[in-house]
Amino acid sequence: MRDPHLGVMMVGAQASMRWSLGLLVAGALFAGQPHAEVEARNDLFAKDHATQYQSWEQTQQSGERTDALAEDPNMVVLWAGYPFAKDYNKPRGHYYALTDVRETLRTGAPKSAEDGPLPMACWSCKSPDVARVIETQGEEAYFKGMWAKGGPEIVNTIGCADCHDTGSKAFQTGQPALHLSRPYASRAMDAIQMPFAKQGRFDQQAQVCGQCHVEYYFAAPTKSVTFPWVKGTTVDDMERYYDDIGFADWVHGLSKTPMLKAQHPEYETWRAGIHGKNNVGCVDCHMPKVRGDDGKLYTDHKVGNPFDRFEQTCANCHTQSKEALQAVVKERKAAVNELKLSVERQLVHAHFEAKAAWDAGASEEQMKPILQDIRHAQWRWDYSIASHGVHMHAPDVALKTLGTALNKAADARTKLARLLATKGITGEIPLPDISSKEQAQRALGMDMKQFISDKQQFLKTTVPAWEKQAKDAGRLSK
Repeated sequence: MRDPHLGVMMVGAQASMRWSLGLLVAGALFAGQPHAEVEARNDLFAKDHATQYQSWEQTQQSGERTDALAEDPNMVVLWAGYPFAKDYNKPRGHYYALTDVRETLRTGAPKSAEDGPLPMACWSCKSPDVARVIETQGEEAYFKGMWAKGGPEIVNTIGCADCHDTGSKAFQTGQPALHLSRPYASRAMDAIQMPFAKQGRFDQQAQVCGQCHVEYYFAAPTKSVTFPWVKGTTVDDMERYYDDIGFADWVHGLSKTPMLKAQHPEYETWRAGIHGKNNVGCVDCHMPKVRGDDGKLYTDHKVGNPFDRFEQTCANCHTQSKEALQAVVKERKAAVNELKLSVERQLVHAHFEAKAAWDAGASEEQMKPILQDIRHAQWRWDYSIASHGVHMHAPDVALKTLGTALNKAADARTKLARLLATKGITGEIPLPDISSKEQAQRALGMDMKQFISDKQQFLKTTVPAWEKQAKDAGRLSK
């Protein structure tokens, strides 16, 4: 079959199979076997898995930080009262995962292991040390406590043991030995009737990536990572799940709406998109088989943009030139971004109008349906834009979801206009200057100078102490 819009040959399954020759049985061979203690020090695998390690190291080439809040100050308002309003950078390579979670203003500047603001769960996708601690201490012990507790333990960035059973004989003899290193991810796959051990190599590869590139929340009382998949993996399914359990990530600082913060639902949007439906998986596009200097094929662990390795990725299925496909992707990205901004403008007004309604004496009963509309609109907006590469994975899903977000935001504003009119307030509620990140943060009363100063002191004193403890304990080799 051929997609009439892209000229793509629907041969993703064949491409995956071709790239995986000689490795197809690895998942079946090693699923369910007992694991040796997790070795989280990535550099220890550099000798026996040299080409993979060297390509993994190249993810440090994506070192430039891009400030998403500076590009789009509306998001500061949409996340008012939540740590993302302080700091939100676009994602960098796996090499920087640990650095970025330490350095973001969202994790604060804790002075002790008991200090806040965030829980231990915020380490969960950043390091193979997470798998090590869970295996040696148990999930309950790992999740218990605040984020700073894990500082001396979680010290190696995303690497080998996050995705591979590095202690198995299979891995030691050159086989991939994929496994789910996070038990909560394994339970989630079971919940959607896709137990890891019973999947073929294509789905196992995607599930390994889906341990982290996924929507999740921190479930009470332990703040443990949980995937909201009991009702399914669509935006509607997860919305119903969150509503049924009465969950909210935070209460909005202006509108007092009980909010949901989407994480990065790549696994869910990929499943729903054309690539997922046609058996084109994560590794096909982001970790292709390439030839090393010795002429041997290996999996490139420099996870990045498929266009950077067009002949090994897109060209395996698509018939157009690289330039033609890039033009299609650019057009889709622009369409998603245009609708994204339209939803944001509606939501920004809705939050300030809701604040005006509260200030005018609106009751909780009057505000309840309005806040529900705001909650659902922003969840759908966030789901659509938090998924990295959604314009590639599932542009139709993004556009449809943003369309429903726009409708729900408009519904909220219509109800607010009627309510405000009963309070004698007509006309547009004025907005403060939110033309830049700094102005928006100032409008919300955020003391950014203090946040930044505290973080700089934390990075100067606390983080070096963590690393010294880890080296002394043998958890960090360099």
